[in-house]
Amino acid sequence: MEITLFKSGLNEALIIHEMQIKAFKHLLDKYQDYETSPANESVERIVERINQPFTDYYIIKSSNISIGAIRIVRKENNTYRVSPIFILPEYQGKGIAQKVFSIIVEIYNDVGVWELDSILQEQGNCYLYEKLGYQKTGELKRINDKMTIVFYEKRLI
Repeated sequence: MEITLFKSGLNEALIIHEMQIKAFKHLLDKYQDYETSPANESVERIVERINQPFTDYYIIKSSNISIGAIRIVRKENNTYRVSPIFILPEYQGKGIAQKVFSIIVEIYNDVGVWELDSILQEQGNCYLYEKLGYQKTGELKRINDKMTIVFYEKRLI
């Protein structure tokens, strides 16, 4: 399966928003994190992020079909953050996220540290990030009784 990334602008905000809701809806239902879930974000929030000069959004495509998205945030000192990455449910579990991470590493070749976070209770996601070389920072953020966010980083320097 060939995976490509399409750098997105304001014209793609609605597409990103629709995919984000589909990709995160089951997690919103499961954890009821209405304040933090990407499935509960407005399209205006995505527009805000696309307009940030330190943010790049990409639509993830397979055979020219939009199947997800990834946002890269440039921080200080060659530190970059992935927030969020998502794949539509029907395309999950096919190794797509791993391919996306390898493409991103090629595009952003000046990175010293990559950061991301995930839901601690979602062991499959945590396993993926750890397999890709991300390590837990030790920082945890309890969202509610059902859900805790775990923070990761991958040092390249």
